[in-house]
Amino acid sequence: MVTLNPDFVSELATAGGENAKMCFQCGTCTASCPSGKNTAYRTRKIMRMAQLGLKDMIIGSDDLWQCTTCYTCEERCPRGVPIVDVVIALRNIAVANGKMYDAHKKTASNLIKFGHTVPINDKIKAQRVELGLPEVPPTVIANEKAKADLDVIFKATGFTKLIG
Repeated sequence: MVTLNPDFVSELATAGGENAKMCFQCGTCTASCPSGKNTAYRTRKIMRMAQLGLKDMIIGSDDLWQCTTCYTCEERCPRGVPIVDVVIALRNIAVANGKMYDAHKKTASNLIKFGHTVPINDKIKAQRVELGLPEVPPTVIANEKAKADLDVIFKATGFTKLIG
C-alpha cells in the first residue's frame, strides 16, 4: 500500500531539497545518468516520488543509493534543478530514519575506524612505495591528532550512532 506523506515535502525542504518541486519531469536527468545505464536507478522517478510525498517508498528503496553524485543530471537539467542536493537531502532523511545502503554503511564504518574510507593494507602500502609515494597518504589515516579530532566530530554529531 502506498502512503502519501503530506509533510514530507516540508521535511525535504528543511533537509536541503526544497528545489525538488522545480522539476517538471522532462526525463533529461534519467536519460543522461551514467548509473541509470547500468542499474535500475531512475533519477526522474526519485524526483517524482519526492514531489508526491512518498517518503516510505524513497527511504526504503535501494535506488536512492545508486546515484554516484557525478552531477551529469544537473549539468543537463533545463530547469537548473540541483538534483544532487535533493538526492543528498533524501539520503540524509533516510539515514535519520535508520536506512542506509550496505555499501555506504561499510564506507562510513571505515571512516569511523580508520579516518579514511578505504583501509590501507600492506599491498596498497607496497604499491604506493613502488610509485614513489609515502607508504601511507598524508590524510587523517596518517595523523593521530587528526583522527582524534575526527572522533570528537563523530561523537558530537552522532555520526557513529547513525552507522551502528
